[in-house]
Amino acid sequence: MTEKTAILKAKDLCKTFSNESVQQHVLKNLNLSIYDGDFTVVMGNSGSGKSTLLYALSGMDRPSLGTVTYYVDNKEIEISGFSNDKLALFRRNNAGFVFQQNYLNDSMSAMDNVMISGLLKNKDRKALANKAKDLLGKVEITEADYKKFPTQLSGGQLQRVAVIRGIINDPKILFADEPTGALNSQNTTHVLDILSDLNNGGQSIVMVTHTVMAAERGNRVIYLSDGVISNEIDLGKYAGDYRDESNPNRAIALERHNKLKSFLQEQGW
Repeated sequence: MTEKTAILKAKDLCKTFSNESVQQHVLKNLNLSIYDGDFTVVMGNSGSGKSTLLYALSGMDRPSLGTVTYYVDNKEIEISGFSNDKLALFRRNNAGFVFQQNYLNDSMSAMDNVMISGLLKNKDRKALANKAKDLLGKVEITEADYKKFPTQLSGGQLQRVAVIRGIINDPKILFADEPTGALNSQNTTHVLDILSDLNNGGQSIVMVTHTVMAAERGNRVIYLSDGVISNEIDLGKYAGDYRDESNPNRAIALERHNKLKSFLQEQGW
């Protein structure tokens, strides 16, 4: 069995929020490694610390204690003590983000929303535009949609644009926080298919979700409980939809589905 390569490690991670005289310990001495090429899913009940963990790992927020270390180009980079400017530059070059709300700029076209993120790193506008068009085309955003503003696009289109914005700079890790939480079932499947395709191409992904349908896309599912990792499971690669009778891997897909359901029930989900 090939040994996996860690691209991120969190050590003794703590996050405490204070409100007047009350302190809420959301993450408690949490230790976690994220591996190159994995599709890691984080689950847990509401308030378990899922999104807080995602923000701490990505550098969007700082832990109260502990360290977050990336392994980039054979270099060990601990980001916990970075200044705000240095942290922003690091995120720009190494991390991509997709959120439940797309957070696109309503005053900019779909293409410009993607381009503005890319231009922060790549100053070659022509090369970047060609790359953006290629990526948008792969998620079925047509040339006619490039100049449309977010208010003129459907929810599914908006989230697909948001995914492309998240990967335009070739991030080491793509972080996704409930990326399908605001979508209907058809658009949910479309966005999850995109994430699966990205992972099959080698993209490392860490995704927070509360649905089994989304969690099945991961090969590794971590369960959080009261700010600590209570358990995790290795599902192997996504094998397609177990409900699809034409799926040649349907038996494997059903086995994965049942394995995940049993795991979650054991965690009290």
